[in-house]
Amino acid sequence: MKDDLKHIIESLLFVSDVPLSVRRIVQILDLRNSDVVREILHELGREYEKRKGGFYLKEIAGGYQLRSRPEHREWIRRMLQSKPARLSKAAMETLAIIAYKQPIIRTDIEHIRGVDCGGVLRMMMERKLIRVMGRKEIPGRPMIYGTTREFLEIFNLKDLKDLPSLKEIESLSEGLSRQMELEADAPPDMEISAGMPPGDLPANGADTAVSADESGESGAEAAGLSQTENSGETPGSENSQPEGAVSEETDLPGNVPVGEDAAPVSGDPAEDGEGEEIHTPDHKNEDNEENA
Repeated sequence: MKDDLKHIIESLLFVSDVPLSVRRIVQILDLRNSDVVREILHELGREYEKRKGGFYLKEIAGGYQLRSRPEHREWIRRMLQSKPARLSKAAMETLAIIAYKQPIIRTDIEHIRGVDCGGVLRMMMERKLIRVMGRKEIPGRPMIYGTTREFLEIFNLKDLKDLPSLKEIESLSEGLSRQMELEADAPPDMEISAGMPPGDLPANGADTAVSADESGESGAEAAGLSQTENSGETPGSENSQPEGAVSEETDLPGNVPVGEDAAPVSGDPAEDGEGEEIHTPDHKNEDNEENA
């Protein structure tokens, strides 16, 4: 009986285009106890690691997913012949602010960045990187933004606790600064490798490499990660220039699992992709913004 369950669960993982949570597997199999599912998932994980095959079982975004080995990325890219989606510097900064400060409203995001963010927010909603969590009970009832489960999948995070801390970001920033200094001082015929390990990708995945922003500014720094809390103040001017998100500067890693191409997930990371379709209302300053 247990072997049959293991084979069924492995099949479900193989064909699923999103990570499967233990709760979802229990619902599909109509089981009363989730312990046996957890035990089977752990067994499968150990078997894949021992086998050292083309993919392995990864706990990610509140569930489990079969993902391809990072070292096979180049061959997968050749097969799919896909171009990585890209995010502009403005979009990466805004996404970092939301990731670290969520739940957060638009005026707080714009206060941190100092510019209008309507176009960037709309673009990231379309790409299912952020979602509307509700409305804040203040005059105007502004929408509250947070990240999606798709965000966790793309950036290879188990949950939001896996986001790097400010100390880790500062350490990485110092390392990148030293690397840039070495590259600037190196003779023309000497190549210096940054030594950054590639990330892993879903088992049938497209390219998932995220290129560093050309400015060298980290996402956490862009999010204003000082020890202060959100001020909640409105940006200085309603007529601040909107900043588009259509320029292609930073690679956004793809996320295609073993089966069909992955459908975007807009639900809460703790849920199983069950989210409502969200339409952002027009803002009065968005008429002149560039759509992504």
